[in-house]
Amino acid sequence: MWRWNQTSPEDFILQGLFDDSFNHLCLFLLIMLVFLTAVSGNSLTILLICADPRLHTPMYFLLSQLSLMDLMHVSTTIPKMATNYLSGKKSISFVGCATQHFMYLSLGGAECVLLALMSYDRYVAICHPLRYTVLMSRKVGVMMAVISWLSGSANSLIHTSVLMNFLFCGSRIIHHFYCEFPAVLKLVCGNITVYENTAYISTVILLLLPIIFVSTSYGFILHSVMHMRSVGSKRNAFATCSSHLTVVSLFFGACMFSYMRPRSQRTPFQDKVGSVFYSIITPTLNPLIYTLRNKDVARALKKVLRRDLFT
Repeated sequence: MWRWNQTSPEDFILQGLFDDSFNHLCLFLLIMLVFLTAVSGNSLTILLICADPRLHTPMYFLLSQLSLMDLMHVSTTIPKMATNYLSGKKSISFVGCATQHFMYLSLGGAECVLLALMSYDRYVAICHPLRYTVLMSRKVGVMMAVISWLSGSANSLIHTSVLMNFLFCGSRIIHHFYCEFPAVLKLVCGNITVYENTAYISTVILLLLPIIFVSTSYGFILHSVMHMRSVGSKRNAFATCSSHLTVVSLFFGACMFSYMRPRSQRTPFQDKVGSVFYSIITPTLNPLIYTLRNKDVARALKKVLRRDLFT
């Protein structure tokens, strides 16, 4: 790939994931294939939920919001990475970096909250099925989505505003493929120990509170399932929760690996691997996990395909 080194003095330099070798070219093509799969899968999930009236329930509305977050998440980081790799231009403007940082942090925080709130939906469906339409009305579903978006955006706005007002010095090389918070924080001049510790604590809280909420919800679910007499009911209950639990495990596991390790134990390579997993792999797997194991979504897909084939 050719290089273009004309950058503004205020630009940041994204180190990226790849070099000019053939192996890295193949890896880049694989990442782009995964990206296209993520965009297609999440877009299809949103369209199916909007198109099929039988999927107009709080559970599927929340699933559509999760797919929207995943779609925006991969679109925030991968296109810029691909553009820089293909053009040889590694720079990103200060405003572009701030925007990218705000978007990915906002979407990540919103997804943490949404996944936690989705566990409450599963709790109501299994533990209080007769009251589901009351406890999980359309209004409650919309409120959950709004809370998720607002909490993620508020947290991201605070961190982005504070971080981007620091003085940056040195080479301005970000050892990452996008403007990730810890990678940008390393470029700040001066003593930022207090802010760094505060940001670390807030990140831990943002991850632990949803995990505690999810664990509590599934604790009640497990207790309720254990008291079910029918083996079929138990099987249906576990089938209902398995997709959500899988997505929760993948997302929170990757986030904890990326953000809850002490700074002394972090390396740029580990940060990149963790980010690739939760910002690319997880958004790709989420729609596959939900659609492949969800009969309602599968029926909606067959209905759409059948209608297209015979029209």
